Amino acid sequence: MMADYLLFASERYALPILQPLADALQVAGHTAHAWLVDGAAGAALPAPVRMVGLHEAVALRPRAVFSAANWVPTFVSGAKVQLFHGFNVEKREDARGHFRVRGLFDLYCTQGPATTAPFRKLAARAGHFAVVETGWPKLDPLFRDDGGESARLRAPAAGREVVLFASTFTERLSAAPLLFDAIAAEIARGDRYWLLTLHPKCAPALVERYRALAGPNAAFVETEQLVAAQRAADVLLADTTSVVSEFAVQRKPVLTFRNRAPKPHMLDFEQAAQLPAMLARAFAPDAARPAELARYADAIHPYRDGRSSERVIAATDALLRGELGALQRKPLAAIFRAWQIRHELGYWRP
Repeated sequence: MMADYLLFASERYALPILQPLADALQVAGHTAHAWLVDGAAGAALPAPVRMVGLHEAVALRPRAVFSAANWVPTFVSGAKVQLFHGFNVEKREDARGHFRVRGLFDLYCTQGPATTAPFRKLAARAGHFAVVETGWPKLDPLFRDDGGESARLRAPAAGREVVLFASTFTERLSAAPLLFDAIAAEIARGDRYWLLTLHPKCAPALVERYRALAGPNAAFVETEQLVAAQRAADVLLADTTSVVSEFAVQRKPVLTFRNRAPKPHMLDFEQAAQLPAMLARAFAPDAARPAELARYADAIHPYRDGRSSERVIAATDALLRGELGALQRKPLAAIFRAWQIRHELGYWRP
């Protein structure tokens, strides 16, 4: 039976999370609509996804709302499904970060065992949401045909090794200001090809400095191209961004600069002057590194079939059919948060 579904995001970086799910909904014969607010406002998902505003979203009465934000408008009908906007990279304490439950969602679609186990414990205690491990829609294109986008990004390398640089916008954790000169020197040398990307929330002046490095030895990659860039690159250079986890799922070497919680699969370093030597190590990993990468990848995202979006849809169907058990009422704190959302969006109808 064909149905309407709503895709919701509050930041531009959520679009690559929602796009594979939109594609899967279309293939299944459903209609996908997208409502983008705040930092995502003005962006769009390509047709046949239909872009809607607040009142259209309410009038749709969608079967489910898929959110790639940490909140969702509760006044829109349908099951509220949390997709997550990144992996848990331990930027914050659990109570404030990845495992914070605000009482807004009916279903959490988790990425892998490392996320599933904590959320199932929370669900058993709270009783007002279900948890299904599905994998993450954003990573579907890593493991299936991406229409040649990754090949196009890699083509200018002309056989050279490819390094992807990505950085968080969190100022105290960002490598982008500290590594700029070292990266610029590597690009000028030209023995490797670089793909450069920064979080959309990074300071515009910093983004422009990195854009200016584009040329025969480097290209700047927009947020919407990030997954293709990860597929195209051989090694990642990053900090405490969740791109580290996304890239590691491919079991490719990860080089991190002052990571907040370095793990055995990472090559972490402290000084910008170490970059050339650390790159050499990343491209010639020791025997233990591949095993550590595989262990970490299986813990956070064991799915390599490119079908996490289909599993999200199936889990949502199971929820709506009552197969995931009866859910308890949302807590009182959720009512206050729902009121805040109405206030922020300016919607006061029943």
